Amino acid sequence: MQSLISFTSLVRGTNTVGEPMPLPPPPVAPLSSAGHDSPASIFLRFLKFGSLAWGGPAAQIAMISKECVEDEGWVDQETFKKTLAVYQVLPGPEAHELCVYFGRIRGGKLGGFLAGLGFMLPGFLLMLGFSVLYVKAGLSERFEEAFFGVQAAVGALMAMAIVRLGRKFINDVPLALIAIASLALTLGAGLSFFLVLVLAGLAYWAWIERGLFFRGATSVALPGGWLVLGLLAAVSLPLGATIFLEGLKAGLLTFGGAYTVVPFLQDVAVDNQGWLTNDEFLDGIAISGVLPAPLIIFSTFVGYLAGGLSGALLMTLGIFLPAFVLPIFFHHQLVATAENPVIRPFLLGVAAGVIGLIAAVTVQILRESITDGSALIIALVSFAVLYRFQGKLTMVLVILGAGIAGAIFQLV
Repeated sequence: MQSLISFTSLVRGTNTVGEPMPLPPPPVAPLSSAGHDSPASIFLRFLKFGSLAWGGPAAQIAMISKECVEDEGWVDQETFKKTLAVYQVLPGPEAHELCVYFGRIRGGKLGGFLAGLGFMLPGFLLMLGFSVLYVKAGLSERFEEAFFGVQAAVGALMAMAIVRLGRKFINDVPLALIAIASLALTLGAGLSFFLVLVLAGLAYWAWIERGLFFRGATSVALPGGWLVLGLLAAVSLPLGATIFLEGLKAGLLTFGGAYTVVPFLQDVAVDNQGWLTNDEFLDGIAISGVLPAPLIIFSTFVGYLAGGLSGALLMTLGIFLPAFVLPIFFHHQLVATAENPVIRPFLLGVAAGVIGLIAAVTVQILRESITDGSALIIALVSFAVLYRFQGKLTMVLVILGAGIAGAIFQLV
């Protein structure tokens, strides 16, 4: 129990009584020891991981940890825990970033690239195939009754994501208030996601560092990439470039895991660009939940509906690019950033803001998908099952069960 408390405190950046504290310098695996495995063996090992990546990030991370840490001993448990803590608080799907990290250790930069490619490839190909069938064969019309139930289950998936992320990041009252404020500002005031996250990060940083104001310190170094993202939002570009850059922005802003990409892509693809309807967007999320892949792979579906095959490739490239580049080229800098006692509060505030954004999107999804009593029953049962059972195939079974239940309700 004590070790669990210590690890939870480490991820949250607090001591065991919930007070903020600077973390000790993390042990970093010696990347100079790369070159132990051939490129082919690295690719095949992580291709296997990608083919078995059912059940969401927790199941994927457990699988990676079992083989790479416990069985192979590539790093010790303490290094793995601290590396995971870094990737959990920074942008990108942490399971994919861990694969790139381990590939980098075993095969250098090429190994990192091949590990990440192998992990994402099965899900990408499956999602691309589904996207083609969805459009060419009109799956949404052919299976309208099933998708009715599936969309109700998506609301439950999102609600469960709020619970899990809340347990991970909301460890004090200010963070809870920031998440609530982000929800209110998004739904009530209609502020842009980018502005909400900046305000959330600054708010928590100001709370943690409030004593600095009385000692004359007045500055904090914010990532320059945020300014670049703000400028890109105002530029008019051709469709292909727009799809790629929107994917890149989403990939750079997905703090806390794959679910955090949902509000960003919904805002862009549905509300602003009109690339697909909200029903189509929910269908894409639902299908990604039954594939062996990070949930973020539904971005391939969004890209395909936005711009065909090239759109699928460009969106996937944009959204996964940070998850390749950051662990391969900037691992040590990421560790230093995540552990920096000045920057870390800003990142935790952003993570709390993201939870508020997910809550806002969840409210919108439930409003549109819960159209009658049968949809409400499907959503409630789906949430109860997800909350009670944490098995590797729970999400898959929930989506499939919701589809069958929706078809039965609609036909009856």
